[in-house]
Amino acid sequence: MKGNVSCPIYSITPFTLLDYAHKSACILWFAGCNMRCLYCYNPEIVLGKGKISFEKTLVFLNSRKNLLDAVVFSGGECLLHKNILELIAEVKKMGFLVKIDTNGSKPAVLQELITKKLIDYVALDFKAMPAHFEKITQSNFFLPFQKSVRMLIESGLSFEVRTTIHSDLIDGNQLRQMIHYLEKQNYLGNYYIQHFMNGANTLEPLGYSTKEIERENFSTSNIKVHFRGK
Repeated sequence: MKGNVSCPIYSITPFTLLDYAHKSACILWFAGCNMRCLYCYNPEIVLGKGKISFEKTLVFLNSRKNLLDAVVFSGGECLLHKNILELIAEVKKMGFLVKIDTNGSKPAVLQELITKKLIDYVALDFKAMPAHFEKITQSNFFLPFQKSVRMLIESGLSFEVRTTIHSDLIDGNQLRQMIHYLEKQNYLGNYYIQHFMNGANTLEPLGYSTKEIERENFSTSNIKVHFRGK
């Protein structure tokens, strides 16, 4: 990656056991995003500038070879960045597993990563159904998200779907619609619901979010719903 002096990475979490199941990992937090989700916890990353170059990142990762199992690419939206495929390819050459956290808005990049066998796991954020998608994300990327869902299902790659819930933005009926949508796409597996963290610094000021939604059972014969952040 000679000559690349860009600094797309905002920060690095050097160690985690929480972001890649049963694996030790680090997290690369990429600056910038093409959505402006009202509940976003990372306004400094989404609105800020990167501070760490690919070159410095590769030096760091070289020092973690044989110490970590995986590298998580997160953000922001990591797939927006130029040369992201090149960086991921370099990381794979080092022997790391690669996990991508994505909002699904870049299906063409995702397809290339899948075709080239550069990723091992994906966490796909399902923001909302079309009727509420634009309000929550301040974007119109539902159709690209839909392409990403179908692509991942057809690929056979290991992935999970997850949704952040704020009780003022998504209620039980909307969540049921989202589960029904996933079933129609032939998604089978786990669906993770992440509760909004009250008191967090977010892109937009939001009121208190309750966890009343947990009183209902949303799992189906095809999809197991798990609540995180209890």
